Amino acid sequence: MNWLLERAKSKYKVTFVTVVPSPYQRDLFQALAGREEVDLSIHYMERSSPDSPWPEKSLRPFEKIMPGLWVPLGNARAHINWRMPRISQAQILVLSSFTSVTGQWLMRRKLIGAPWLFWGERLRQNSGIKHVAQGVLAAPIATASGVVGIGRAAEQDYHRRFPKLPHFNIPYHCDVSEFLKIHRPQASKPVTFLFCGQMILRKGVDLLLIAFERLVAEGADVRLLLVGREAELPRLLNEISTTAKSRVSYEGFQPPENLPKYFGRGDIFILPSRHDGWGVVVNQALAAGMPIITSDAVGAGLDLVENGVNGMCVRANDVEALYAAMSTIVRDPEVITQWGKESRAKASNITPEAGADKWIRVFDRVLSTTGSGES
Repeated sequence: MNWLLERAKSKYKVTFVTVVPSPYQRDLFQALAGREEVDLSIHYMERSSPDSPWPEKSLRPFEKIMPGLWVPLGNARAHINWRMPRISQAQILVLSSFTSVTGQWLMRRKLIGAPWLFWGERLRQNSGIKHVAQGVLAAPIATASGVVGIGRAAEQDYHRRFPKLPHFNIPYHCDVSEFLKIHRPQASKPVTFLFCGQMILRKGVDLLLIAFERLVAEGADVRLLLVGREAELPRLLNEISTTAKSRVSYEGFQPPENLPKYFGRGDIFILPSRHDGWGVVVNQALAAGMPIITSDAVGAGLDLVENGVNGMCVRANDVEALYAAMSTIVRDPEVITQWGKESRAKASNITPEAGADKWIRVFDRVLSTTGSGES
């Protein structure tokens, strides 16, 4: 049957195989499931990770947890699952993990010749044996019908690795409606920086504390609000002055529904990570109407932060550049207000509904090219 005729008569039968029910994926899945043209099935490799920051919530009818287990793989977990989805029942399958045994088995055995997409964040730039292992594990992506990078940096990275494939850019699109409700008054003293995430070196918390301490030493009327898992924070706080430490407020880990309250207390959002494949907290800061400082190692910063318009993107692992960005905004309160308005204006492009539109355009492109709608 002609593909276009078949397309007009039936839904896309789409199956996602991903790791865990994370809120920023589930918001998108809910929007896709609500589209008339999509028949959606989601299969997770595990119900929750051992260090999951998200409370467990009931699954929706289109979501399933595959039975299985996992084994340590360096700092990651390699999942082994069974009772996986029947490939023949999907017009297209979307896979988000190549380091798992499940992902490797699907790519190397079950998906050969079938239409499928790989969906992933930008990979970490490893060296030595880790670089070799990463290359071996990622190699089967070359058999995909296309790659959907989570952000511009991921799209460019995968295009470099797999230049013969079609490439697409679809960042995480999560529900930010509660952040859009935050009332943002005119900036006043003291100016409060907000960091939300794990208190670890990868997130650049040590750099943030050093730059903040310098601002305090120069007499700037600033505060630092920290939200997230404590991790390495006690040690890092011991390395700054008592005066700077007195201006730091640590609020601990907060469930997702509590975060808008803390975003409402901050004036400037800051995420100076050494590596962040995306960084959904940047989506939330955008909707909260905050100016944003990120490093160029934060995927979301490269897509959502425009230098001199709604924030600043500085070199990763560069404490001088981070300090300069923080100082620039603190010394010009009007920038806080103006850049915050620009951030909120950009938030309409990152809703789950906008993400669903982008995915459907990808399905249109890939399935019309592969002819998988024919019967």
